[in-house]
Order: sequence, then structure tokens, then C-alpha cells
Amino acid sequence: MNATTESGLPIEPVYGPDVLDGWDPATQLGEPGSYPFTRGVYPSMYTGRPWTMRQYAGFGTAAESNQRYHELVAAGTGGLSVAFDLPTQMGYDSDAALVKGEVGKVGVAIDSIEDMRTLFNGIPLDQVSTSMTINAPAGLLLLLYELVGAEQGVRGDQLTGTIQNDVLKEYIARGTYIFPPAASLRLVSDIFGYCRRSIPRWNMISISGYHMAEAGATPAQEIAFTLANAKEYVRAALSAGLDVDEFAPRLSFFFVSRTTFLEEVAKFRAARRIWAQMMRDEFGAQNPKSQMLRFHTQTAGVQLTAQQPEVNLVRVAVQALAAVLGGTQSLHTNAYDEAIALPTAKAARLALRTQQVLAHETDVTRTVDPFAGSFAVESMTDDVEEAARDLIRRVDDLGGAVAAIERGFQKDEIERSAYAVAQEIERGERVVVGVNRYTSDGDEPYEPLRVDPELEAQQVERLARVRETRDGAEVERNLDALRAAAAGSDNVMDPMRAALAARATVGEVCDALREVWGMYQPPSTL
Repeated sequence: MNATTESGLPIEPVYGPDVLDGWDPATQLGEPGSYPFTRGVYPSMYTGRPWTMRQYAGFGTAAESNQRYHELVAAGTGGLSVAFDLPTQMGYDSDAALVKGEVGKVGVAIDSIEDMRTLFNGIPLDQVSTSMTINAPAGLLLLLYELVGAEQGVRGDQLTGTIQNDVLKEYIARGTYIFPPAASLRLVSDIFGYCRRSIPRWNMISISGYHMAEAGATPAQEIAFTLANAKEYVRAALSAGLDVDEFAPRLSFFFVSRTTFLEEVAKFRAARRIWAQMMRDEFGAQNPKSQMLRFHTQTAGVQLTAQQPEVNLVRVAVQALAAVLGGTQSLHTNAYDEAIALPTAKAARLALRTQQVLAHETDVTRTVDPFAGSFAVESMTDDVEEAARDLIRRVDDLGGAVAAIERGFQKDEIERSAYAVAQEIERGERVVVGVNRYTSDGDEPYEPLRVDPELEAQQVERLARVRETRDGAEVERNLDALRAAAAGSDNVMDPMRAALAARATVGEVCDALREVWGMYQPPSTL
């Protein structure tokens, strides 16, 4: 049986120069920090300093999550990454009937500036880089962060971090969308313009393949559909009158790292090469920073198992090493117990220690791009690049990412891949240690972290106090201004900021936009 990669590309039993006929190292590779950035976006990469160790955390109330953030900072994390609960991601307040039972379960509940103030209490926002995994209401959470920074005396040009803000992948693979695609792209471009003016060091979007991979996308599909979405965002920004070399340097990406080590390294290298060529040749970007694909990586949560959860420590270490050798700019390592529940403090600390061992006890930070020139990796890089470019062409032929989403193209492709993998596991052709081979009946009992169900009632009470103690008339005036901007062409971020400063809630702001833009209804597949 011939071996293949996750993307269905051939794996040769032996690699040598013959597999690279016609391959020009000077053209394909270049130098680290130079076009086409195959070898990394910076000349020194980790020899100057290691990647940013950014641990993803958030659960229950803002006060509980704040405590976890202080623990992570004390343990040596270099950046925070905020997980928001499902109601916040969907733009609903904690007291909405629709979200009962979901408050604080998969992330932290944020209803107003009061919660954001508590979330970052005692954390100097001019000294920490913060990533926020939020999409449809990304602009709101960024503005709340900026307002809290201002209360600390931190100017907008001192804030550093990233909002995910990648709503297109929500239509493809995740589902936490609010508005129709056209309105969502309008909001994204407004955020771009606001960040350029007010928060210039902020990465205003993290275009994500991670969630598509979690839904079943192959490595080639992951980077192809991510870069196709990126093209749509670039076009939206250009249509809004922004110059490509003004906003492109603040674009960033978010990918998964799986246990299929060699293909993952090749995937990251191929993605950099495709993006550099796309930005230079298709969009005319002249600034080298506009051509750099800078990305955050998270180890593959979908590959973690509830069976024999300690084995996940090994999986995460392998996945993390693939991300590092692939040239990531920042990394989150999953905790070994995440297939069971929210990670315990001990598990989160072990996940961070995994990165610290790689950075300080191995020699991977002592040289740039260790796999450069490897017959196997260079050949796989070429194969993944070709497969991804073919998928991008198919998306373009359908009219671009939005048109392809409306046709269900990306979703169908990913679902076919996911089904094929599930069948392989079911038949035993794909080994998952502890699940379909090397199983054990004697696993030690595990006590997961549990979110106190009383926290939802407490969050609802805090929200009620916010509404009781604010100036309701001022809130409504600002929401009216937001509705007017949304109905017209003014940047919605400015009236949105005023409303949030007046203590309007996340749900109220999103409701004002729903009134004008409507809600997205996915097409029926029946």
C-alpha cells in the first residue's frame, strides 16, 4: 500500500535529488527573512529570541479568568489569549433566554466594560500582548480592551495583540456568525480603518485555518481556504479605500499543528511562499512586511483523546515541535485534559512547560530553518503548495471565498475529508493510541475542572446592576448613532466605542446592528 500524507499526497519511501528535478533552491528558498519567506519571516528567527508563548485561557466569570491569567504570567507566559464563552461569541448578554446554561462554560463571559475591567485587573496592558479569539463581535471586544487600557493610562498606540476577527471561516466550519457575509466584511474593513487610526500596533485580524482543520480539513485544504479568505479580506479593505501596504503588515494568521510532523512543517513553509507571491503579484504589495505570512499556531485539540489522557502530553509535544520547526511566531500548547473538560491549573502549567522545554532545553532555537534542503521536506512543501494552489484556483473560479461559501464548496470539501478520516479510524487503518489500539481498562480516575453553575446567576446579577446604575438615555443616544452609521457608510467603530463607554452591553450593541444588517441564515442543504 502506497503511503500518503493527510492531504492525500504521496510519501516516497526514500527521498533524494531526483524528486526535485527542475527545483531551483535560489528561487524556491531564498534567505530567511527575504522573499518568498519559505525559510521564515525574520532573518534570525529564534536565534534572536524564541516564539511568543501565548496560552489560551478563559472560563466562568472575569474574576476567575483574571486569576488564571495571573497564574500564567507568573509561570512565564509571554502573552495572554482570551477564550470567550458562547453567548459572548454570538453577541448575546448573559441574561438572554437563548443562552441559558451556556454562560461561562467554554470561555469567559463578557457583558460590558465592567467585566473587561475585571478580566484585566492588575495586568498592565502596555506590557503584555493579548490575543482575543472572537470573530463576529470582534470590534466590540477590541474597543472594550482599548477603553480599559485608557483607564490604566495606556494609549492606543501602546497596545499590542490580535483579534481573530475572521468571520468567513465561521460560515465554513464553526458557526458563530451573526450578520450576513457582506455586512460582516463591512465591519471587518471598519475595524481595519479604526486600528490604522487609533491602535496602529494591533494585529487587526488573525485569518484562521485552525477551526477548519478541527472540522476535518486536510493541511492543503487548511492553508488553501485560509488564504482564499485572506484574499477576500484584502479586497474588502481595498474597496474601502485602504492602501495595501498600510494594512497588510498588520494581517496575521492562525493555523493548527498536527502530529503528522513532516507534512505540518512543509505546510507552514508552503503557506508562506503562496502568501508572499499572492501579495506581491496579485495585490501589488511593495512593502516586504506586507508579503510576510506571520502566524500563531495551536496544537491540535481535535487529536486529543479522553482515553489515556496523559498520552496527550506526548502528542502536544510533537505538535509543538512541528510548529516551531515550521517557523511559527507564537504558540499555544493544549493541556492534556482538554478532551475531557476545561484544563486544570496544573494541566495548563504543564502545557506551558512543554514550550519552555523546547525553547530552553533543546537546540532548535540555535539555527534558522533546520529542515531547509531536506529532500523529504522540500518535496512535501512543493506538493502541499501545488495542492493548495489548485484549491485556491477552484475557489477563485467560483467567484471568490464568499461566493464559494454561499455554494457550500469549502464546507463540502472539508466534510468529505473528515468522513474519510473517521472511516480510516473505524476500520483501524489509522492508529489512534488508546482508542483503537493499545487500549487499557485501567485508566486512573481523573477529576476535571468544573464551572460552578451558580456563576451564571451571579453574572446575571452583575449585569442587572450595570443596567440599573448607568445613564440609560445616554446609552440609547449612542445606540441610535450606531444604527445610523450602520445604515450609512460611516465607520461604525466610533459610535460603538461611545456606546460601550456609556456601559452599553455587548448584547445591546449587537442587537442594534442586527436591526440594521439582519442575521445570517445558512442555506438549506436538504
